[in-house]
Amino acid sequence: MPELSYLSAGALSSIGTPTLWAVTIAGVLGLLVLDFLVTRRPHEVSLREALGWSAFYIALPLAFGGWLWYRYGSAQGVEYLTGYLVEKSLSVDNLFVFMLLLAAFAVPAVLAQRVLLYGIAGALVLRAVFIAIGAAALQTLDFAFLIFAVVLIATAAKLLRDALSGHEQEVDINRMRSVRLLRRFMPVVDEYRGTRMTVREQGRRTLTPLALVVVAVFATDVVFAVDSVPAVYGITEDPYLVFATNAFALLGLRALYFVLYAALSRLVHLSYGLAVILAFIGVKLGLHWAHGIWSGVPQIPTLASLGVIIGVLVVVTLTSLRATRR
Repeated sequence: MPELSYLSAGALSSIGTPTLWAVTIAGVLGLLVLDFLVTRRPHEVSLREALGWSAFYIALPLAFGGWLWYRYGSAQGVEYLTGYLVEKSLSVDNLFVFMLLLAAFAVPAVLAQRVLLYGIAGALVLRAVFIAIGAAALQTLDFAFLIFAVVLIATAAKLLRDALSGHEQEVDINRMRSVRLLRRFMPVVDEYRGTRMTVREQGRRTLTPLALVVVAVFATDVVFAVDSVPAVYGITEDPYLVFATNAFALLGLRALYFVLYAALSRLVHLSYGLAVILAFIGVKLGLHWAHGIWSGVPQIPTLASLGVIIGVLVVVTLTSLRATRR
């Protein structure tokens, strides 16, 4: 991979030509449209349907990674696969929060996948914005990698602190700022009205609970974007690869939610694993920044990062299953 200069502004090294960007964005939008067409008729998702779509959304990014490896070389291929694995592991935590939100808002089972799809679409937009901001920061700020490192290490410390204290993630609808703000400006009906987010009641426009849960999901997307974008920039400096890993990791979340719904509660050690991964990438970013100042500072190879991430995920999965085997 071409070296990036940290001490002077300049264009980031990227494989993303205008044509490749256009094709990729068109493909992502096409897949979103396909998902909306699939969910246009509200229905409960069967395990068979969820497994089929999950297999598709796993095979597609892996095939894309194989094409990148063949077209641009092993370095870009390993960076993409490592970044994708990091984003996918973080998205499982994202799914757990979605599960809490859907339960707190008592979302009917037939509407769950529509809410998830709105959340994924919003997350894609937010990630694109944060990726652009991150790329601009790397081009103009000498210490941008150091900032990303601090963000990731602070997030890892919070995850570890919550896990050690036994802190349970909770959702209190009445304390959510986004929900309180909406209720202040518009009335909300008590019942869901299918996939409609607004209805006319007694001559005035009102919100349905679906609108509240969609806004709540968008608000959580902002928090996850702050963590995930610096994490993948710790794997690759290429904005195109950062976008591709985020897009592919997010697109399969709708189906993955229904596959992992029962298993999510068993991944009791996931927070420990994510804390280790984020701290590791934070250290990697810090060394990367220091290497730009003094070449004697060692760097962590991407292939070694891939091994560490896979090892951590395997360990926390096995220990979680063992801890909850009864």
